[in-house]
Amino acid sequence: MSVTFLDFINNLIKTPSLLITTILISAVMYINGCSDVPNAIATCVSTRSLTPKKALILASVFNFFGVLIMTFISSKVAETVFNIANFGNDTSSNLITLCSGLIGIVVWCLLAWYFGIPTSQSHSLLAGISGAAIALKGNLSGINLDEWKKVLFGLIVINLLAFFMGYAITKIIEKICKNMDRRKTNRFFKHTQIIGALITCFMNGAQDGQKFIAILLLGVALSSGNINSLSTNFTIPIWLILYASTLIAIGTITGGLKIIKTIGTKVAKVERYQGTAADVSSAICLLGSSITGIPVSSTHTKNSAVMGVAASRRLSNVNWITARNMILTWIFTFPCCGLLGFVITKVLINVF
Repeated sequence: MSVTFLDFINNLIKTPSLLITTILISAVMYINGCSDVPNAIATCVSTRSLTPKKALILASVFNFFGVLIMTFISSKVAETVFNIANFGNDTSSNLITLCSGLIGIVVWCLLAWYFGIPTSQSHSLLAGISGAAIALKGNLSGINLDEWKKVLFGLIVINLLAFFMGYAITKIIEKICKNMDRRKTNRFFKHTQIIGALITCFMNGAQDGQKFIAILLLGVALSSGNINSLSTNFTIPIWLILYASTLIAIGTITGGLKIIKTIGTKVAKVERYQGTAADVSSAICLLGSSITGIPVSSTHTKNSAVMGVAASRRLSNVNWITARNMILTWIFTFPCCGLLGFVITKVLINVF
């Protein structure tokens, strides 16, 4: 099944619930640009390798191309997200369910963004949609447990890998550069850190952009009753890739400064070579996850790498209060967004 732009516009006109779904998922894309993308570039700001303004512009550009290019190379992440929940054949109820999950996500993410706490739109998205699907079905048959195993694997294993890779790469750099001139190495790592951060921004787009694309495609499939056809022949249209990447980039430019300050100055103070280690670690983890179709949070991955880098010197280098608050936010994202999606679905289905 291939969804053309004209088909999409016609469906929007005919189906008000799809229009609402599109507005909501667009809001989530924008919020992702505000909160998730800045994580990838924040360490460059904290080490003064880039000014906040330049960092935001570069982050938005590389994230844009990450969505665009990596979706052509591999769309496995989008396929995983598309199949994360099981819906029935009632088009009206399905779209109400999808809308309910998205409303819960928007509420949760706006609260986190307002307080400057980096959270994961990726996991908010998966939890909200799954909670809504469970409410629709009345039991766990509303979710695809095989796909959720990938999510949990990414949450635990990939974050631990990012932490220990950040730790190990920092140690390796310190050993190699032990007897080198500090001023020369500092200038060198200014450039390597910027390159590493931009690659991380690119991979952030590869991960997060596909998730939102998948949900919007899911809304189109549910509205037309062709979900089985799209599952069999999963194709992402170019217009949708461009739409998602552009909207996320706009969010980064207009609202990313608050999260940059939180990650760049409050989680841990890092030097340029440490920033390079964090960016290389997170980029490798995001690349591997994207190729294998494991949905992970770029926020979680980058911050895990930053904490690993900081801990390589001594544990007290990590601001554990801020780190604890972020980890608690990550933990509560699943039950809170799932519950919001569940409750809102129950209310809206009874009303409509």
